[in-house]
Amino acid sequence: MTSTRRSGQAGKAERPVKSQQLLRAVLYACCIAVFAGCAMPAGVKQPDRTRAGTPAPTSPDEITNAVVQLQGYKDGKLDELARGRYQLAVIDLARDASASYFSADEISRLKQSGKKVLAYFEIGSLEWFRPDYPSFRKKNPDLIIGEWSDWPGEYFVKYWDRRWWEEAIKPRVDRAIAAGFDGVFLDTVVAYDEIDLHRLPGESRDDLGAKMVGLIRRISEYAKATKPGFWVFPLNAPELQRHPGYRDAIDGIGVEGLFFQATDVPCNEDFCAPKLKATRALRRAGKIVFAVDYADRPQNIATACRNYRKEHFAGYVTVRDLDQVRPPCP
Repeated sequence: MTSTRRSGQAGKAERPVKSQQLLRAVLYACCIAVFAGCAMPAGVKQPDRTRAGTPAPTSPDEITNAVVQLQGYKDGKLDELARGRYQLAVIDLARDASASYFSADEISRLKQSGKKVLAYFEIGSLEWFRPDYPSFRKKNPDLIIGEWSDWPGEYFVKYWDRRWWEEAIKPRVDRAIAAGFDGVFLDTVVAYDEIDLHRLPGESRDDLGAKMVGLIRRISEYAKATKPGFWVFPLNAPELQRHPGYRDAIDGIGVEGLFFQATDVPCNEDFCAPKLKATRALRRAGKIVFAVDYADRPQNIATACRNYRKEHFAGYVTVRDLDQVRPPCP
């Protein structure tokens, strides 16, 4: 999400960047946000809160709450998530953010609790602890642009290169589909806005944005052709909707820190209003918005929940580390 290391970086939420990134999984400071939904547009009937054993929603427009957990699974299991009254659950593609992956049986049991389940992974960077890192870097050193200074051990990549798609992203999508996930939750979309342009002579920020949209479209087209109805949710950077094909490629979006950045800091910086405006435009276009805010103070949690209802966002207020399951908005 904005910036919280695993959560798209909850530490970056405090920086005035155009698009703050969410969940970035890193061995040491990770986790992502959750979206406990709150309201739907006028005229759209809200379903009852999900209960264990009830059918999962069949359309993105039925999602009114959600949860995200990228680490800290009790006893290494998904039982706590299954018991939660959520309609959508976002978990890391890998159980330990590395090489131990959730099985199809585990994902099936989580889905049987009445939830759609999305697999989280990065698409604009590569972390040192991911199992495909050593071989990819050795085979394709020219695709590594440079280390992300905010997150040592994470490297931006030339995400528009076909080798990145063939050797890194497509295998992740295939694994998610094989495990029974209902969709993917794509982090480091904000790489387009974070890469140092001096490392890419001749490229503009707009060029990189268009190339990121191209990758999202490729993911969407491939996944939906392989598994019809597969959902695609990018994290942050709602401004990318200015590029052709972006809206058609996605089913929803996760956005961090719209109202409170980590932690209990009202979003009043100059990038906040444009980000909220772009997010509203996607909601009006029929996309589900999962807003994730970071707050502990009861009054701030209540304020964020009121804003979710007002904006017709599915929202969740959580801790910066994103390693716990908090209750949904009332």
